[in-house]
Amino acid sequence: MIVRRDFITLLGGAVAWPLAARGQQPHVPVIGLLSGVSFEAYANRVAAFRQGLKEVEFIEGRNLAIDYRSADGHPDRLPALAADLVRRRVDVIVAIGGDPSVLAAKVETASIPIVFATGGDALVSGLVASLNRPTENVTGVSFLNGTLGRKRLELLCQALRGCPKVAYLTSSKDVLPKDLEVYIADFKAAAGRLGGEPVVFDVGSEQDIDFAFAAMAQQYVGALVVTPDAFLNTRRDQIIKLAAHHSIPTMYSNREYIPAGGLMSYGVELYDLYRQAGVYAGRILKGAKPAGLPVLQPTKFELVVNLKTARTLGLDVPPALLAIADEVIE
Repeated sequence: MIVRRDFITLLGGAVAWPLAARGQQPHVPVIGLLSGVSFEAYANRVAAFRQGLKEVEFIEGRNLAIDYRSADGHPDRLPALAADLVRRRVDVIVAIGGDPSVLAAKVETASIPIVFATGGDALVSGLVASLNRPTENVTGVSFLNGTLGRKRLELLCQALRGCPKVAYLTSSKDVLPKDLEVYIADFKAAAGRLGGEPVVFDVGSEQDIDFAFAAMAQQYVGALVVTPDAFLNTRRDQIIKLAAHHSIPTMYSNREYIPAGGLMSYGVELYDLYRQAGVYAGRILKGAKPAGLPVLQPTKFELVVNLKTARTLGLDVPPALLAIADEVIE
């Protein structure tokens, strides 16, 4: 784990190094890593990305430089950050931390290759016109995490042995409007089929999250599904604490929430997907074209359950559900 001081020192050195390297070693390739959220919040994912680069023989500080640019949760900063990377003539732009970072890069360049690692559906989001043969300068890894709301709700209601009034916590900060519209409609339809009453909360700040949970308590919400957008992932601890405080059984989008006290998660294995984004970036540095690299999609989804949290909430999770879980934390 990288502590804050060490991580900032690492990034500071990494940002300054490319300029010197390009003056002394003009052939050292440079990747511009563009993120909608802080790199501290995504430290494990950035490490996975570096691992993918290493697998294709690129090591930061040795034969590769990385320029880090983060909007720190302020999507309006992304266009200027993307433009700066284009001005610096980086060899590849890698966009993470939400679809807005990918779109910001696309607006700024049609020639520099762009590799994305995003939770949405790349076709629905308009990031590419084809998954098999991207026709522009863009390819990457599409997690499809946002499309799993129906399955998450089904598993949560199975754990509760019924479907109560259920909330959907999302943030339009890092999800494109057309994507969010699809996700919410899918969630509401699933809740209706399961006999639950859906309520949607769109938050954009820490205070909004506090207000949302207070409203859930007032409205007697009996369950919650948290969407996998970048902003909410950075507020993981706050959400887990509020869910526990209000005794709301909650389903999350990835396993990172569960060891920290979350009840359940269902989603993709993120480390491997970010590693694959690193491999793609490295292959492009070696001469591959984005159009020849199909957009990758997950093939494995994992269910993780925290039984300690379940007991705290007074839940008796059905044995049939535990039997299909990929991991059960006692």
